[in-house]
Amino acid sequence: MADIRHSIQIAAPVEDVFRLTAAGSGFLQWWAEDVSESDGMAELGFFRRTTVYRLKLIEALSPNPSGAHIGHPRAEWLCTTGNEWSGTRIMFDMQTANGGTLLSFVHAGWAAETAYFVSCNTTWGALMFRLKAAAEGQRMGPLFGKEGMGY
Repeated sequence: MADIRHSIQIAAPVEDVFRLTAAGSGFLQWWAEDVSESDGMAELGFFRRTTVYRLKLIEALSPNPSGAHIGHPRAEWLCTTGNEWSGTRIMFDMQTANGGTLLSFVHAGWAAETAYFVSCNTTWGALMFRLKAAAEGQRMGPLFGKEGMGY
């Protein structure tokens, strides 16, 4: 099995990063312009919906507002569609660090390191900077627009 991994420091509170990673409404701000959400499922449409990924939220450990330690905030999604994505997991783990949030990202469980895997690794790197910008209040918008890429 192969995994994609990224880590990025974000100058924003953990709560802000969590909101962007634990719900389809958060994905709208940095990942994809075409997102729908229902019953713990997020559906992301790409390239006029010629590609659609469905994700099921399997864990969302939100930041504890009282400050008591209950573990690091995290959001984990199970990919339920896609030739190479189906059965993989997308995990966002957050911890407070250096006055902001250290985000550790893993897209786990790929069957092999194919050319598509390598392409997705590159795309996830770009997406991490979109997520950082959204959490820090910058207006880059999602990488994937309804018509194409947003760069």
